[in-house]
Amino acid sequence: MLHIINQSPLNSSTLDSCLNTATGGEILLIEDAVYAATRGNAAEAKLRAAMGKFKVYVLTPDLDARGLGDRVVEGVSSVDYGGFVDLVSNSKNCQSWL
Repeated sequence: MLHIINQSPLNSSTLDSCLNTATGGEILLIEDAVYAATRGNAAEAKLRAAMGKFKVYVLTPDLDARGLGDRVVEGVSSVDYGGFVDLVSNSKNCQSWL
């Protein structure tokens, strides 16, 4: 399953809800959720710990729009819009966490 998160871990518990509820799959961080994929943020340790059960992706255009392209946590894969489409089309189910 592909879990899509769009809210910042600094302003929302969406990432925590996903990590505490989902049993595995892939996570795609988009919009303000890309902050979770950067080194030195409050959610970094949680995201690193989750990488054992999730493959984590981050949307590159959203990183770049926030000037964070050079701060991605090791192990997180960056994807462009085409990669986003591929993730969705290759997943049997998608869950948007709101």
